[in-house]
Amino acid sequence: MRAGNLLRQLDQRLLPPLTRAVARLGDRSARSGVLSWAAVLSAAAVLGTAVWAVDDTPVGDRTVGEVTRVGVSDGDSVPGYLRSAAADLAALPASAPAGEGGTYALVTLDTYLPPQRLATVLGDVGVSTVFGRVPLPGRQTEIVKIPALRVPDDVVAGMAQVAARKDSEAADYRARAAAVDGDGLGERELREQYVSGAEVAAAEAAAYRTGCACVYAAVVRATPVALRGVAARPDVRAVDPAPEVYRLDRTVFTPPLPEQHDVVRPPADTGPSPAPTQAELPEPATSAPVPPVPMGESSEPAPVVTIPSPEPSEPEPSESAPPSVLTSPDTAGVEPPTPTSS
Repeated sequence: MRAGNLLRQLDQRLLPPLTRAVARLGDRSARSGVLSWAAVLSAAAVLGTAVWAVDDTPVGDRTVGEVTRVGVSDGDSVPGYLRSAAADLAALPASAPAGEGGTYALVTLDTYLPPQRLATVLGDVGVSTVFGRVPLPGRQTEIVKIPALRVPDDVVAGMAQVAARKDSEAADYRARAAAVDGDGLGERELREQYVSGAEVAAAEAAAYRTGCACVYAAVVRATPVALRGVAARPDVRAVDPAPEVYRLDRTVFTPPLPEQHDVVRPPADTGPSPAPTQAELPEPATSAPVPPVPMGESSEPAPVVTIPSPEPSEPEPSESAPPSVLTSPDTAGVEPPTPTSS
């Protein structure tokens, strides 16, 4: 009950009896005494109601606005991060208190894997999300977060959604390139940038459609003993436990890429180039997948984009404009601007 409603009820219940009492009293002294008591009671009622209203105010979520970060940032030492993650995992007590389901952890792989290989690496722990990107040599490609409660089925379905979106992006870039008029220096550069974006998006679509070896990290939840077991498996680079994490929607995970070995650097893109051949694309999932073409230490991805999970909610394809291929991962979670003519 709001304080205003309570005060109105007090007025309705207390004032009529007090008024009748005043009317029955004839002398000034009695009337003055009653009024004094009425004033005291009214003041006490107001004070009590105010105290009650303050004490009854619901306590909000004090964690609103707080974000937990797990992983690496620009300029971090990758070997230092790997040592720190290993030490944290070793120090995690076997009986560490954790929410239902165990402790969250960021699993980083030392190579890009196809969806079918994930079952061997992560099959016996709870998985919530995987991170993927198409490792095109010398080109920035978009990091995608794929919700994956069922491995590998959800990963395959998520890749199909990304492939469809990349097809749309490639078509949009081609349309923008065709719409650029003029043959000046600025128009040529803008047209080349759009053409380059179409090439990269088309290559990404082709790779994801075939179930490429593009997954390089995952967010899992398991007991400390199970996490240590995952860390000892082939293809696992590090397991970074995060016992402080209780809500994934307030946590940012930034795993290092397999090709990063010394320091997390800003991106370096070789710029527009001919569309890659099929031999240059990451290999699809097979019984004996071929490792992807290694990339230089300075190659970095574009910003993270999360795709909707196939379960339990219906997918909601992104309607935003396609990202530029020349964006930095330092702006993760923010759509880059579309180039405009000068």
